Amino acid sequence: MFMPWNATVYNQFKEERCQPFYDLIKLVQVKPNLTVIDLGCGTGELTGKLADALPGSFVTGIDSSLQMLLEAGKLANGQVIFQQQTIEEFLESPIKWNIIFSNAALHWVNGHASLFPRLIAMLQPGGQLAVQMPSNHTHLTHTLIQSIAAAEPFKTALSGFSLQSPVLTISQYAEILFTHGGQNITIFEKAYPHVLPDAAALVKWTQGTVLVPYMERLDANMQDVFLKEYTRQIEGHFPGKPVFYPFKRILLHAVF
Repeated sequence: MFMPWNATVYNQFKEERCQPFYDLIKLVQVKPNLTVIDLGCGTGELTGKLADALPGSFVTGIDSSLQMLLEAGKLANGQVIFQQQTIEEFLESPIKWNIIFSNAALHWVNGHASLFPRLIAMLQPGGQLAVQMPSNHTHLTHTLIQSIAAAEPFKTALSGFSLQSPVLTISQYAEILFTHGGQNITIFEKAYPHVLPDAAALVKWTQGTVLVPYMERLDANMQDVFLKEYTRQIEGHFPGKPVFYPFKRILLHAVF
């Protein structure tokens, strides 16, 4: 049975997934005694590194996945705590923060045209918004999943479900940040060049992320059938070794 948000599967490509975090943290302005929220903290390792980069600050990491938080809880200390909470639940909180930070999580939340203004409204004066999101939804690894899901027997088994990315263009995000008072705006899209051993590694990568919501909706037998069909198609498109995987991400930061 496929285990949703499996920390072990996700961490198989830990080094590759960490690279954008370090680019994002370079954008953050370091000040003393900040209150920081890390949205979608996952296994918590990077939340700890965020706290290390902000001496004297207090960092709260939230995630919806209990399994991820079981790993994260081992890293809690006097400067860092973790809570089980969805980003949607967080948005209902009256608390305001010095930094709202999110590394590879907001692409799971719909409605970015309204989401980002809501996040900005939760900042203290002079607060910072720092976000990194995958923008790789047009890559073949993603579009193949959609095409398989749209064909039978998967379309019926999934009740027509197809994951649609809410991620906007960098121009649209820049406009939102500016319109809502953003200063010192930095926003760019970067392709991270990953070299994976083979097509099977591409499948493993997606099993830790974009495949999860599809697998959650299928029974064990149909999960196996779907994964075999996806593997067959990926291997057909990427027959060589190693496989070059350019993964696009959007990074943005502004002060409000």
